[in-house]
Amino acid sequence: MFWFSLVLSYKPIALTSAHRPGIFPPLPPTTFKSRSSSTCRPCCCTKSDLTKQDEETPEEEETFQVLTAVKSKYNDIVIVDTPKSRMLLLDSTHNVHSVLQKGDEKWTGSYWDEFATLPPIVPEGPIAIYGLGGGTAAHLMLDVWPSLQLQGWEIDEILIDKAREYFGLSNLERCNKVGGRLEVHIDDAFSPRQHLPAGYAGIIIDLFYDGKALSQLQEVETWLELSDRLMPDGRLMVNCGGVSESSIDGKLHHQSVDDVWIQNSTIKALAKAFPGQVNWKRMPKRQGQNYLALTGLLPDLTSWSAIVPGCLSESVKQWKPCRPFH
Repeated sequence: MFWFSLVLSYKPIALTSAHRPGIFPPLPPTTFKSRSSSTCRPCCCTKSDLTKQDEETPEEEETFQVLTAVKSKYNDIVIVDTPKSRMLLLDSTHNVHSVLQKGDEKWTGSYWDEFATLPPIVPEGPIAIYGLGGGTAAHLMLDVWPSLQLQGWEIDEILIDKAREYFGLSNLERCNKVGGRLEVHIDDAFSPRQHLPAGYAGIIIDLFYDGKALSQLQEVETWLELSDRLMPDGRLMVNCGGVSESSIDGKLHHQSVDDVWIQNSTIKALAKAFPGQVNWKRMPKRQGQNYLALTGLLPDLTSWSAIVPGCLSESVKQWKPCRPFH
């Protein structure tokens, strides 16, 4: 999930007997107020970035087309088109959960790009994505590592249908020229039914609800159970979101730069589950400031940076181990 605020200028239309349950009537092209300068892509702005820009530059109007607005059992789903990208907005927060870039630029400038760095540091084998959404991570990973066998898990069947229709998910479900593909599963990521007997080489975890990381991700037992789904030397890579509300107090201002990961409850739970075996990084402000976590010993950063796409080579060098805390 990525924080980007769009002020929707339409209001949901009351459903009548002529409308299917949970489906809003078709919406026309819609104008949004986007507090962004012409040099800032919408998917790369945080709420704080947008506010700052509003103080420095005149507010500009950009036209965004609402492609669909659907209410499912699990989500309020809105898909919008911009001149440069297509975005999936979920729940009442309208946070961006997936981005599909148009044209030659495939990278999003946010945490989804980081997931494409996982394959070279895990054993050969299938990689799971918990919280598939519109499939942004799967698109990027198969583009860079086309022979991957991905297993995507998403609880919301309607969301998957929309991802197939608007985000090209169906293309990933077909074997490519070298045999790589995405297999989609509609189920709860925590369900024991999806446990792979041989284990996963890696698991990407991007599970949010109503703008926050799932509460289960703050529990040590959850991480021990998920770790059991890995093959030997497998790793978890986690989008941990931002600063946790429960961690905000006056003491945080006195933490050193190596300790700021303590501000995130998900990383704290991981560090308790796997002492000395968790690494972290925080995305820059212009890229959303999400915390990311990676289990296992810190890889050799020089070797890792040499094998990933060039635009990510410096980014992987920013990983650092979580120092012990009490």
